[in-house]
Amino acid sequence: MLPDFRVRQRDFLLEISRAITAHLDLSEVLRRVLNASVVMLSGEVGLIALQQDENLYRIQATLGVPDELLPALNQQLDDLFTDSNGLRSEVINTRLQKMALGINRSLRQSVAIPLIFANELLGLLVVFRAYREGFTPNDIQVLQSFADQAAIAVHNAQLYQKIDEERMRLAAILDQSADGVMILDANLHILRFNRALERMTGWRIEEALEQHQDDVFVWKRRDKGDLKDALASGWPLNTPPDSPARMLYVEGDLLRRDGLALSVAIIYAPLLSSDGRLANIIANVRDITNFRQAQEMQDTFVSTISHELKTPVALIKGYAGTLRREDAQWDPHVITNGLTVIEEEADRLAELIENLLATSKLRAERMKLDLDYVRLDEIAKRAVERISTQTKIHSFTLRFPPRFPVTQGDEVRLRQVLDNLLSNAIKYSPEGGKIEIGGLVQDGMLKLYVKDHGVGMSDSEQERLFERFYRVDSALSRKTQGTGLGLYLAKAIVEAHGGKIAVESAPGKGSTFSFSIPIID
Repeated sequence: MLPDFRVRQRDFLLEISRAITAHLDLSEVLRRVLNASVVMLSGEVGLIALQQDENLYRIQATLGVPDELLPALNQQLDDLFTDSNGLRSEVINTRLQKMALGINRSLRQSVAIPLIFANELLGLLVVFRAYREGFTPNDIQVLQSFADQAAIAVHNAQLYQKIDEERMRLAAILDQSADGVMILDANLHILRFNRALERMTGWRIEEALEQHQDDVFVWKRRDKGDLKDALASGWPLNTPPDSPARMLYVEGDLLRRDGLALSVAIIYAPLLSSDGRLANIIANVRDITNFRQAQEMQDTFVSTISHELKTPVALIKGYAGTLRREDAQWDPHVITNGLTVIEEEADRLAELIENLLATSKLRAERMKLDLDYVRLDEIAKRAVERISTQTKIHSFTLRFPPRFPVTQGDEVRLRQVLDNLLSNAIKYSPEGGKIEIGGLVQDGMLKLYVKDHGVGMSDSEQERLFERFYRVDSALSRKTQGTGLGLYLAKAIVEAHGGKIAVESAPGKGSTFSFSIPIID
């Protein structure tokens, strides 16, 4: 070593100590350690390799090493650490000398300093120099102190890097979560606000931070729970740590910043400090609008089904009871009319039950079709003949081109689609009028349409029209029969044929329902 080594050694050790206390960035720590090592040992070239996995070391910092040599040097490190002879000094010296010649043939000596912390090998620091010189016991002691300080610096930087990576990972999870996540301080000021909450509340993240929760979360209606009341009552300190009551549930309609309302459910979880004080509150916010709509649809469905079942059952029971009276003599005409009503209501019940069973089966498995050659124009003609007997205030027009193509399909199912579309056209044209049924060939598809001049519907109603149990919310729909299953099943039937169903409508201007299925020879 150089004569002034002992004079300078304290400066280098001080530099490493500064690296430990002043820098936690791993790249910066490695750079400082390597620079100090090369200067202290009067070297020309240096590198630091850190452990990635067991027996796998990769170069993380270099000084004077061309980048294009790194793959070969990493492979030589692999050979060194997987050598069956272990890390014996003669093995290390031989391998390092080979590395030195690969970097620069003028390098004569290599100094390898293991970086060990808590008896665990973190990596290897290697300095190459252009001359050979031995080490005294004092030199070795100083080098060991240097290596210990360097190992501490590297270990601290690695810990910080792992913590920082975990922090960024958690931040990414929070920001990309589909649920809203918010972190409050003990005074209910917002410390963290993710992107999902931006969409839910209409508040931008930077605007919401540091705001009081009550300024951002304004309730139009709160159905369950209240955070401020819970805190005033001693929550969460008045509940055992493992008690479900430690989680506070709040539900209601949130008033967004743009004035719209959103149904949300919030679960508040407390975070206590080491001395048992409330430090933070973590809020998980979920949009339950669709859940509430589904619940309302289900409630409406149960009510509707009850009504739909009661009406035909009451008629069947009433007419059957009347006809079987022993104290009355009915003429054949009255008996025929009564039996006709019983038959029609029985058919209505059978159709209702069939739709319910079909819906249940459709959700459990894919709809199965009984395919054969079908003529959609003939199916439409027969459908009009059947349904025209049910109304005296509507007229029907068929518009199909000559020689309308034949295709493959399930005739029973396709007839069910047309019957449903025609039934709806009558139902939602209470003033009567013209109903047009037509077909055309378009882009290799057969397209059928049913056009009425009835009440029509808004864009928002059209978006949900084909959902299960959905019925247009209007005074007319509340007066008409229906379960909200017809169009849901029609859509499933058309899609099972590889086609699509659609609607065009506007309030007061009627509706045109259409579906297209492929032409199959």
